[in-house]
Amino acid sequence: MIDITFENPMYLWYLLSIPLLIYTHFYLFKHSKKTAMKFANFAALRRVTGKHLITKNIIVLIIRVVILISLIIAASGGELWYEGKVNQNDFVIAIDTSASMAAQDISPTRLEAAKEAAIEFVGSLGSRSNIGIISFSGTTFVETIPIDNMNSIKKTIENIDVAKTGGTDIAGAIITGTNLLLPYEKGKTIVLITDGSNTVGAFITDSVASSIAYAVSKHVIVHSIGVGSDAGPIGYLPEYYNISAVFHGDTLEEISNQTGGFYFQANNKGELIQAYRQISEASDIGFIPLNLSYGLILIALLLLFVEWGLLSTRFRKIP
Repeated sequence: MIDITFENPMYLWYLLSIPLLIYTHFYLFKHSKKTAMKFANFAALRRVTGKHLITKNIIVLIIRVVILISLIIAASGGELWYEGKVNQNDFVIAIDTSASMAAQDISPTRLEAAKEAAIEFVGSLGSRSNIGIISFSGTTFVETIPIDNMNSIKKTIENIDVAKTGGTDIAGAIITGTNLLLPYEKGKTIVLITDGSNTVGAFITDSVASSIAYAVSKHVIVHSIGVGSDAGPIGYLPEYYNISAVFHGDTLEEISNQTGGFYFQANNKGELIQAYRQISEASDIGFIPLNLSYGLILIALLLLFVEWGLLSTRFRKIP
C-alpha cells in the first residue's frame, strides 16, 4: 500500500504554471526563429551541413518542466508512505462493550473472552509498545491513553464491563483510536474487537466509510477481530426469549482490507488468542514515511546544471 501526502498542499496550485512554461517556450522559439531568419539563409546552410541549425530545444523544455515539478512538490512537503518493517508499533485496543457482547456463544461471554485474550496480547508485547485502551458502545470512552505500563493496562482491561448506553458505534471507535495514536512516531495500529453490529452509524450515511478514510489518511492499520458466531444467544435476556445476537463480519473485513490490516473471526476463546498472536507477530509491520523534499531538491539542482551544460554546448546560440 503506497500513498503520497503533502504538508502544504496549497503549493500544488503552482503546478498550473507548467502549461504557461510550455506555451512561453514555443512562443519564444517562434519569435527567435523569425529574428534569426532575417540575418542568415538557414535553408542553404542546412543543405551544406545536413543539420537542423534551429531546433525546438524539446530536451531543455522537458528538463525545465521536471525541475519545476520537483521544486513545487518539495515546497509542498511531499511524503511517500509505504508499508514496511518498523521498530515497533503503538497500539490502541478498542473493545466493544455493547449489550450484544454479553452473548454467551463464547464462554463465559463474548466480552469476558475478548478481555482475557486482550490481556494475554498485552503481555506478549512487553514494554516495547505504548498501548491505549478504549471501550465503545453507543459512546466511545478512553479508558487510558497509550502508555507502556503493562500492569496498569491489564488492570484497565479487567475493569471494563458491559456499557449501560445502547448501540454500537464502530466508526466512532476507529476515529477516537486514530486520534489517540497521532502524537506517536512509531507505526500506528488499532485492534478492533467487536461483534460487528454497527447500530449507531446505521442512520448516518457512510459513517464507517468515513472513519476508514480518516484512518487511511493518518496511516493507521486496523486489525479487526469479530467475536461470536453468526447467531449466538443474546446474553442479556433469558434464553427462553430465543433472541439471537446477530454477528456481522462483512463490516469488519472491509475495515481491515482498506486499512492494510488483518480480519479474524473468532468463534471461541482459542481462536481469539490465535488472532492476537498473529497480530503480535505482525507488530513490526507499519506505514513508513519517506520525505521527498530533499531528494527532489537534489534532482532539481542536478538538472539545472545539466540544462546549463546543454545551453552552453549542444543548444548554444550562434552569434
